Amino acid sequence: MFGLEALDLARIQFAFTISFHIIFPAITIGLASYLAVLEGLWLKTREEVYRDLYHFWSKIFAVNFGMGVVSGLVMAYQFGTNWSAFSDFAGAVTGPLLTYEVLTAFFLEAGFLGVMLFGWNRVGPGLHFFSTVMVAIGTLISTFWILASNSWMHTPQGFEIVDGRVIPVDWLAVVFNPSFPYRLAHMATAAFLATAFFVGASAAWHLLRGRDNPAIRKMLSMAMWMALLVAPVQAFIGDLHGLNTLKYQPAKIAAMEGHWDNSSGEPTPLILFGWPDMEAEQTRFKLEIPALGSLILTHSLDQQVPALKEFAPEDRPNSTLVFWTFRIMVALGLLMILTGLWSLWLRRSGGLFHSRPFLHLAVWMGPSGIVAILAGWFTTEVGRQPWVVHGLMRTADASSGHSLAQMSLTLALFVVVYFALFGAGLGYMMRLVRKGPVTDEGREVAHGGPGQPRTPSRPLSAAEDDEDGDHLQTERN
Repeated sequence: MFGLEALDLARIQFAFTISFHIIFPAITIGLASYLAVLEGLWLKTREEVYRDLYHFWSKIFAVNFGMGVVSGLVMAYQFGTNWSAFSDFAGAVTGPLLTYEVLTAFFLEAGFLGVMLFGWNRVGPGLHFFSTVMVAIGTLISTFWILASNSWMHTPQGFEIVDGRVIPVDWLAVVFNPSFPYRLAHMATAAFLATAFFVGASAAWHLLRGRDNPAIRKMLSMAMWMALLVAPVQAFIGDLHGLNTLKYQPAKIAAMEGHWDNSSGEPTPLILFGWPDMEAEQTRFKLEIPALGSLILTHSLDQQVPALKEFAPEDRPNSTLVFWTFRIMVALGLLMILTGLWSLWLRRSGGLFHSRPFLHLAVWMGPSGIVAILAGWFTTEVGRQPWVVHGLMRTADASSGHSLAQMSLTLALFVVVYFALFGAGLGYMMRLVRKGPVTDEGREVAHGGPGQPRTPSRPLSAAEDDEDGDHLQTERN
C-alpha cells in the first residue's frame, strides 16, 4: 500500500486509532471537573445559571464519555493483535499498570456515573455532588495510570530483564519514572485548556448569533478565565518537560529543533521555520535566531544542545515530522495565552461579550486545544522512535509480524468504521452544543421519576433532547 511496509501500516493504524481516542478522554477529563465546579457553585450560590449549565454540559459529557470508552477498548486490543512482541517483552509492567487503571479509575467512574447522570431528582444534593466529584477524580486517576505506563516506555526504570522479558523490581520507580510527573501535569493541563476553549467557542458561537443570556455569558467568562490563568502555567510546565526530555531523550530534542551539527562551537540557534531533510542531514530554508535555542533549552548562552549528527542514523527520530508538530503545538499555546490576555482587556473595558472580532477568534480557537494535544502527542511518540521502549526495544522488533495484505485490510476497515461511527457521534455532540443551554423559566419542564416521560431507559438517555429542548430532569427548586 503506497510503498509502505506492514510495520509502517501497523504504526499508522495505532496512530490513527489513538488520534481518535485521545480526543474523547481529553474532553472527558476537562468536562468532568467543569461539571463538579458548576454543581459546587450551584450548591453554594443557588444561582440557576450554574444548574442550567450543569444539565446542558452533562448531556455532552455523556456522549463524549461513551465514545471514549468504545475507542479505548480498541486501543487495548491492539497491544495483543498488532504488537504482541512488545506485550510479551514489557507486559509485566504495562499490563498491571493498565489493570490498576481499570480497578481504580474505571470502577470509580462506573460506580458513580449513573448517579451523576440520572440522579438529580433521585438522590440528595450532597450525594449527587459527591458522585460528580468522584467521576471527576476518576478521570484524573485514569490519566495518572495511563501516563505512568506511557512515560515508563519513554524513561524506563525499576526493572530487570530476565530471559528476554522485563520484570518489575521496584513499582514506585516504575510508576514515578523520570518523565512521568512532567508528562502527567502537561497532559492534565492540556485537557483542561482543550475543554475551556471548547466551552468558550460554543458560547462565542451563540453570542455571534444573537443568543445572549446569563448562561451563555457565564460559559464564555469561565472559559476565558481558565485560558488566562492556565495557559501560561502550561507554558511553564512545557519548559520543565523540555528540560527533562533534553536530559533523558536528547535525540528527540535535536529532532524537534531540526538541529544537526555542533561543529561550529557556537551556542545553538533557535530555528523558527525550516524543512529538516533527513537524507541531506540539514534543515533547509531555515529562519533562525542565534543562541536562543541554547537559552531556551539549557537556560544558558554557552551550552550547546545535542545535534542529530551525534546519533547514529538508525537512532534518529523523523525530524521532518516532529519539527513541525512541535511548532504547531507551541504556536497554538501562544495563541491561547494571547486569547486569554485579550479577554482580560475586553473584560476590563466591558466588551467581552460584544466584541465580534474576539468572538470570531474564540470560535476559531475552539478546536485549538485538541489540535495542540494531537500535535504534542505526535511529537512525543514519533520523537521516541525508533524505540518502543526507549533504549530497550525497537519498534521494528515489537510488532506481531502480520502480512502487508492483513495490515492494509484492517487499516482500511478502521478508517471506514471510525469515520462512520465516531463521525456520527461527534456530529450528534455538536448538535447538542448548537442547541445551547435552556434558561427559559416559563417553560414547563418534564420531571424525571417513576412513570414520568423523562425517566431514562438507557445510558444515552442522558443526552436525549426533545423538540422543545427541555432539560434532562431539571426540577426547579
